[in-house]
Amino acid sequence: MTEHFEVLDRDGAARHGELRLPTPLETPGLVGAVGVDDHDAVAAILRDGGSEWRRERSTPETDPAELTILPHRAFPRGTDDRVMTAFDPPVTALEDPTAAVVAPDTAADHGVDAYVLASATGHVGHARSFREAITATRRAIPDDTALYLPGVATPGNVALLAYAGVDLVDADRAVIRGTQGRYLTPDGHRFLEDLEELPCACEACQRPRDRFDREACVAHNVAALDAELRRVRERIRTGRLRDYLEGQVRHDQWQTAAFRRFDQEWGYLEERAPVFRTAELAATTADALHRPEIQRFADRVTTRYVPRLDDGVALLVPCSARKPYSDSRSHRRFQDAANYRAHVVSMTSPIGVVPTELELTYPAQHYDAAVTGTWTDDEIDFVGRVLERYLARADYDRVVAHVPAAGYRPAVEGATDALDLEVTYTVADHPTDEASLAALADALDGEPQIRVADRERATVRAIADYQFGEGAGDAVFGDCSLEGRHPKLRVLAGADAPAEEGALLATLVPSYGLLALTVAGARAWVDSDVGVRRVHIDDFVPHGSVLAPGVVDADEAIRVGDEVVVEGPSALAVGRATMHGAAMVESSRGVAVDIRHTTES
Repeated sequence: MTEHFEVLDRDGAARHGELRLPTPLETPGLVGAVGVDDHDAVAAILRDGGSEWRRERSTPETDPAELTILPHRAFPRGTDDRVMTAFDPPVTALEDPTAAVVAPDTAADHGVDAYVLASATGHVGHARSFREAITATRRAIPDDTALYLPGVATPGNVALLAYAGVDLVDADRAVIRGTQGRYLTPDGHRFLEDLEELPCACEACQRPRDRFDREACVAHNVAALDAELRRVRERIRTGRLRDYLEGQVRHDQWQTAAFRRFDQEWGYLEERAPVFRTAELAATTADALHRPEIQRFADRVTTRYVPRLDDGVALLVPCSARKPYSDSRSHRRFQDAANYRAHVVSMTSPIGVVPTELELTYPAQHYDAAVTGTWTDDEIDFVGRVLERYLARADYDRVVAHVPAAGYRPAVEGATDALDLEVTYTVADHPTDEASLAALADALDGEPQIRVADRERATVRAIADYQFGEGAGDAVFGDCSLEGRHPKLRVLAGADAPAEEGALLATLVPSYGLLALTVAGARAWVDSDVGVRRVHIDDFVPHGSVLAPGVVDADEAIRVGDEVVVEGPSALAVGRATMHGAAMVESSRGVAVDIRHTTES
């Protein structure tokens, strides 16, 4: 059980936390610098467990790769024997440690607060090695423990370290670089002799340029690293670290490669990515196509969702800058011409395709893209592949494509070439010009109109499929009735539901387009044949929240923000997960579930 470290905020694999020391340290945090023997926060943690540490002294010529943390007396229990026997005299293991030194192949749960990755300097700078080392170590150690990478952090790479899941760094490399006359910034470094003006306003940089020596450079480098960590922590708190990192890593080739390597590690990032955020998603680079939230949306739309509004005609339209799309002027004109005689599917980069029922669902109404009027080959390929999977799963008789020629039409053609679908293109010049709108109306002539009530019921069922799993819309809410008007819908039990007829099952939350269940809705989910995301708790009745120590077991498929059913000997409850499933089981601190409704068993 951890005693000193608690995760407070999560942004994917990045975490903002706190080391509960006499002087608390926020993480991702800076734990000291070369030459500091007894004021190092990690040393303080280790002393609590009975171990004393010292740092190898360095000279200006010392390479950061040679800097290691050495034991003064003892290593924690579970430390690799090769490490423990490498010293004279050999060190001994502690019975009650608070930190452990590990390598990726020796990492395990040693019951400590912090883990020091001894091989850090050998991995930072090598994209594949860095990704494999971090993911292997983080998967092997408990979620609510701090990972420390010594001797590697700079203002330029610490955002990537935090994004990968690193909690603690030191200023060793920044100090060494300063003694070498290297002036560090978030976008790299410059040699002092090449700088005519200091591009920083820290205290050290207030000196006149001709008096700015290497000692001042060391002070600046440490200040710059601390400032970057502050920026990173704020980005994590607001859920915007990825937006910053997509631009920041481009200053360094290995970081760009490592960033993309992590995007290829789908399981590691997706497990930790929330199902919705309150922050806007900035889709300003090609890397946005690979964000876990976007890949997850595309996957669910093409594996869980089934069109219910009209299996006869699909109306493909371009996205709009305004969200949700149906509120935009262009989409209102499209619907005026179509008159609800086809199922509307918006095509967009970087999301892929967005059926009209899911236009509120994160991230469909939460992104903002850089609009140039054209799509890159990567965007055309991505949207085309998603559209092809979507159309192959749907059962449309034909497709009306009311899309511009640039970008959209090549994506449609690429998606439909392999499918036996009739495609009618209706845009002459621009989608909103009179000739194009008239062509759209003509293409749908004779098609039946879809009623408002049918559209609203289809929306609830489509969101249920997307949120809970394929078939959930029918299995959980099949005979439901609705109150209110879209988007403020309340879902009531029908005559065939396990709950009393008319009982409130769920409410649609317009801000992120998902359903919030009641206890009756949770029971309907449990009684269905759709997989339920369960959290099992001890014998107590939860009110307000369930803390991690009260969790006995949890479904590994649970993601941050997921709707979950909480079950225990004395209670049944429903709420939203604030940790992913594995973290709930591994953690000994923090809120696991925010409870919405509870009933005693």
